Amino acid sequence: MDNYYPRLKDLREDHDLMQQQVADYLGMKQPQYSRYERGLRDIPTDVLIRLAKLYNTSTDYILGLTDNPNSKY
Repeated sequence: MDNYYPRLKDLREDHDLMQQQVADYLGMKQPQYSRYERGLRDIPTDVLIRLAKLYNTSTDYILGLTDNPNSKY
C-alpha cells in the first residue's frame, strides 16, 4: 500500500499540475500536501476522495490496490 506516495506525484505530474495548485484545490497549504506525496503523512479519507475526483480515477488506484487508473467502483 506504500505505492500511493509516488503515485500521487505521478498523477500530479501527468496532469501538469504543481503542488501549489493541488494544495489550493484541496484548501490546504503546499507544505501539507507535499507531506502526503513524500509519505510523511497519511492521507485523510476526504482528501483521498477529492484527489480521485481531481484526477478522474479511483481511490483504489491512488492507494495502489489496482494498477488500472480507469478502474472505478
